[in-house]
Amino acid sequence: MRRWLALVVTLCLPHSGGALELTLPGNAVMSAEVVQEADTYFLPTGPFENGTQPRQRLDGRVTQQAWRFTGQGLTTLQVLAPLRATLEAAGWQVLFECSDQDCGGFDFRFNTPILPAPDMFVDLFDFRYLAARREGSTPEYAALVVSRAGETGYVQISHITEAGGAMLQTAPGGSVEKDTKGDAPNADPLAQALLEQGHAVLRDLEFASGETTLGPGPYASLLALAEFLNADPARRVALVGHTDSVGALDANSALSRARARAALERLVTVHGVASAQLEAEGLGYLAPIASNRTPAGREANRRVEAVLLDSQ
Repeated sequence: MRRWLALVVTLCLPHSGGALELTLPGNAVMSAEVVQEADTYFLPTGPFENGTQPRQRLDGRVTQQAWRFTGQGLTTLQVLAPLRATLEAAGWQVLFECSDQDCGGFDFRFNTPILPAPDMFVDLFDFRYLAARREGSTPEYAALVVSRAGETGYVQISHITEAGGAMLQTAPGGSVEKDTKGDAPNADPLAQALLEQGHAVLRDLEFASGETTLGPGPYASLLALAEFLNADPARRVALVGHTDSVGALDANSALSRARARAALERLVTVHGVASAQLEAEGLGYLAPIASNRTPAGREANRRVEAVLLDSQ
């Protein structure tokens, strides 16, 4: 018989009615918690499609928790359903709900704020997402992500209490409808991802299997990154290479670092980016974004990412 435990997830501020009780499997343990008293959170409010991720900008108190449980044999729907029921019973309105490919798969996951592995894991072919809002003197928002890997289940719970800041909604095509809190974000999706999320995958780079030489291109991602960096000499990024889990860690780390270095050299020699704005690193297979159990997952894990660094 499956065991369940009512866990008191302390995500709500006192004026919003106290802690919210959410029901998780009985052996669930919290693997990470991040609390920001004043931060910006971009809440996905629809599926990624036509190159655009609908999101709502929320400014306020942001709490994120990652939970992990094992051996329950539960599907992602079986985990999410009681969480949804609890939210609705407490007066929350579901804004958007989806599952893996219906959400937009790879692109949706990378436009959703996710705590890093190993605390939170998202299988691109087996996850569910739910966004909800509760009205009140201070509006509250919640985002739930449920996934699993083998016998291990993962749940991320994000809670945002709005601080009365300006709201921003990205419209189809990536244009900005409203921004009353300073500079408008760059309309380019890669630049926007760097500014809003701190990282972006350079998805169109081509390397032969096991090779470190970058194909001739041209590559739209490198052009967009170069424009972003050349527009402000104070901006700096780290190019970080990643591999799948096939092979030894030392070899994969060297391969991933060499591929990141190849992208760096192309930015400098072809696109005129100052080398002082760039650095190259390699993590091998230590930071997957998908399960290495499938060909699609391994392909997603083989990537080079740009990570925005502190300009000081």
